[in-house]
Amino acid sequence: MLTSYLNILEQFAGLLAESDDPRGGIRSAIRYLDESLGAGFAALILPDTDSSDLRLAEASGLSAAEFRSLDKNAGNDSILKVLDSKSSCLLTDGNLEQLFPPSQKMPANAVLAVPSLAGNVALGVLLFGKDSVDYFSSEIQKLLSICGSLIAQSLRVERSIRGERERLRAENLLLKQELKEKYDFSQLVGKSSAMKLVFEQVTQVAKSNATVLLRGESGTGKELVASAIHYNSLRAKGPFVRVNCAALPESLIESELFGHEKGAFTGADRMRRGRIESADGGTLFLDEVGDIPLSTQVKLLRVLQEREFERVGSSQTLRANFRLIAATNKDLENAISQGHFREDLYYRLNVFTIFLPPLRERRSDILLLAEHFIEKYEREYNKRIRRISTPAIDMLMSYHFPGNVRELENAIERAVIACDTNVIHSHHLPPTLQTAEVSGTVTDVTLSSAVASYEKGIIQDALKSSGGNVAKAARSLSTTERILGYKIRKYAIDPRRFRK
Repeated sequence: MLTSYLNILEQFAGLLAESDDPRGGIRSAIRYLDESLGAGFAALILPDTDSSDLRLAEASGLSAAEFRSLDKNAGNDSILKVLDSKSSCLLTDGNLEQLFPPSQKMPANAVLAVPSLAGNVALGVLLFGKDSVDYFSSEIQKLLSICGSLIAQSLRVERSIRGERERLRAENLLLKQELKEKYDFSQLVGKSSAMKLVFEQVTQVAKSNATVLLRGESGTGKELVASAIHYNSLRAKGPFVRVNCAALPESLIESELFGHEKGAFTGADRMRRGRIESADGGTLFLDEVGDIPLSTQVKLLRVLQEREFERVGSSQTLRANFRLIAATNKDLENAISQGHFREDLYYRLNVFTIFLPPLRERRSDILLLAEHFIEKYEREYNKRIRRISTPAIDMLMSYHFPGNVRELENAIERAVIACDTNVIHSHHLPPTLQTAEVSGTVTDVTLSSAVASYEKGIIQDALKSSGGNVAKAARSLSTTERILGYKIRKYAIDPRRFRK
């Protein structure tokens, strides 16, 4: 008999452990317990996760009417007593009427109620019904008590998994909200007429599912615009999948886009989903789309036309529902004439085109962008920057920024790092902005002119801080108003332009 009970426990524990879903394992284990011991029924009562009321969670051997009756009466005094006392109780006669109404035929003449204990905490109650009270020997009661404890361990695992899922779900929602805020239209900085047109076009296309082609020089913010379109679109809750086509070698780009099966090529030791498949329900952003090889362009064209594709090494056709945003800094029309880009793919991409202007064509946005990047990096590097000095502003405004907004951002980040006061001066900016050959802004530098330039900058900074008040500026520079007035006239500075 002992061997038989040990076998039952072994099978019972195995059923609880083998399922990835703890609740599914409990369901199988209770069914097995009912069948192996020939019970009238076996059931598990647990607190409801929403209301904490006791409900019938799992059962085996009950009719539909008996199930409803036990579910309705799960919170009766006898069950509550087992939970409170954390000890087993044998229910007979009148106690059974608390579980099943007298008018209903009883599924068992005696029911053993066993607390499902995890340590000193009762997580639920295991019920085991039988025709005879005599069946419940001390060995059977011990067996069912162990079964109740095993169920408790599975319940703890289930709660842990549920808690982790809830944490991940909340974290995912928070992350999506942060991303939406990060890529909100307000993050697209600029008041120039060129950028106003971009904002208008982004607003127009965001709520549609149309394919968007972003064109412009490198560093103009194409990825930022693509992100803003996605996170303000109908697909904002779906994935935003980025692919830099220029960064992928020709031998890997198909595998990256379409995925591959195990053994499709040397090194393919497992199946891998492609970026297109991962973008299902969301947006696929193909950056530098002009660098995709011709052989891959044919397959990409089919995906855009049919929304169908196959993984590398597979003949199974897969479908993906995604919105495409493509970007390039290449002259696609010239690439078509030279046979480097397919004309039919070009027309598939060229549905709604947005041209992003280079920074040299939107100089009125340079200071707005500089202030935006200062706020970003002073938080990142835990610094407090009050302003940019006038000579530094002049230097930024005079430079032609071949690297566009990306180069300006890098310059401001360097300046914030190098700044040892709360004012960014010209010497905090990168050397490229200060070199005559690069910037074209300085023709000849002598010691006297360099000193004069530095002195003029200091005076302008002081006047800016004082709001154009010459006397206050003189005191801040530890000089007299008369000497400062002489310097102001010498350098042709107009204090009125600094008045607040």
